[in-house]
Amino acid sequence: MYGGGNVEGSASVPVYDGESLAKKGLVVVTMNYRLGVFGFFTHPALTKESDTSGNYGILDQVAALQWVRDNIAAFGGDPARVTIAGQSAGASDAHTLVASPSAKGLFARAIEESGSNISATLRTLAEQERDGVRFAEAKGAHSLADLRAISWKDLMTPVTVAGGDAPLRFGPVVDGHLLPALPNEIFAQGKQNDVPELTGLNKDDLGGGVPHPDTTVEAFEKSASQRYGDMSGAFLKLYPAGSSNEQAGLSQNASARDQMRTSMYLWALNRAKTAKTKAYTYYWDHTLPGPDADKYGAFHTSEVPYVFNSLSKSDRPFTDADHKIAEMMSSYWANFATTGDPNGKGLPHWPSVSEKPGMTMEVGDKNAPINVAGSKAKEEFFTEFFAKRSPVQRP
Repeated sequence: MYGGGNVEGSASVPVYDGESLAKKGLVVVTMNYRLGVFGFFTHPALTKESDTSGNYGILDQVAALQWVRDNIAAFGGDPARVTIAGQSAGASDAHTLVASPSAKGLFARAIEESGSNISATLRTLAEQERDGVRFAEAKGAHSLADLRAISWKDLMTPVTVAGGDAPLRFGPVVDGHLLPALPNEIFAQGKQNDVPELTGLNKDDLGGGVPHPDTTVEAFEKSASQRYGDMSGAFLKLYPAGSSNEQAGLSQNASARDQMRTSMYLWALNRAKTAKTKAYTYYWDHTLPGPDADKYGAFHTSEVPYVFNSLSKSDRPFTDADHKIAEMMSSYWANFATTGDPNGKGLPHWPSVSEKPGMTMEVGDKNAPINVAGSKAKEEFFTEFFAKRSPVQRP
């Protein structure tokens, strides 16, 4: 499942080409699914019409998995060894499928790239229906008939309502059907689709390869105060703003990376409370070559062409080192899809979370387990921070 915030994306993106993975014994299926208002729009009148609304995009994914179950043997695939995989919004969708009873028995493992953290949330149907009403009002629609009379182009035009600083967005919801409860509740009850999971994040998913130019000592300290409240003093001791904007920027990037890795580790620990299967986590550190390499670093989505070993689909100046990394990454992914374990002959050993607590696998330039944060004190800080936040809504 492709990324794109569940508002854009396509299975036809060149780097999703499955030829190299097919050479490793996989049958690669990419799926398109409804996006934006067509994939996730909710409205009380729609709910009344069919007992629920929203989650249409996820239902498309379920339908694709049902098709795979019924037909993949004709293409040489094993319906008992189906792996769902997604990046960014696609990773979030994979989490939804892991929690959904509608997807029970349709897959045997799950891969979530840049999409596992302890604080991710889902809205309830009622919460998102309110945005549906506001969306319809902004479009001048007073009924479902009015909405259905609007052209698809006009429906796709973003809507920003009074008091809002961003357009209304619609995503997966707890609808009582596809998701009968919040995913964390489903996990707490042990009712999830308990399959091995491989998940991770990119070094520069959030901040880029170099500090943001707007990061100043003053801005960094103000942001720390707003975000961490009475914990901001402890945060600034661990990540000092220093006396220069350069130091503040470095602390900003370091704290973002430690926070992401700790959040992912806490997600894995939360999962382990009821899961009988293993989880493998990673931290992608490789920078794509090109004129913007130093600026963006190991940016969001940058691991995808290596996972697919589809570097030939990009015009970046790849080197022999890049091709070796792509061969390694695609082998890890192929092994996991085949056996539920990424390890295999000739690859650096990748321990599961249960095998090496407090560690995650760094992959790309360096390929070995590392601590989930820069120090134990930093891990403990973010663990306490997440514990104080509002209740977790997605494992």
